[in-house]
Amino acid sequence: FYIDNYLADVEERAKNLFEQTVKSLVEKEQVTEKLKAGNMMLWVRKMNNIRNRAREIVNEQVIYR
Repeated sequence: FYIDNYLADVEERAKNLFEQTVKSLVEKEQVTEKLKAGNMMLWVRKMNNIRNRAREIVNEQVIYR
């Protein structure tokens, strides 16, 4: 029972950190809807890169601690 609560807490923290990190990087790197409309492939590459970096941050700060 304790492990379920612990894992739920870790999952929630990881999800929140991932979402905040992606949002922050998107704003910092100006990956906008305008870019998406003008150059979809560049937008996809940038978003995939941002998501991968955010995942690494979450893994380092939440999962593998």
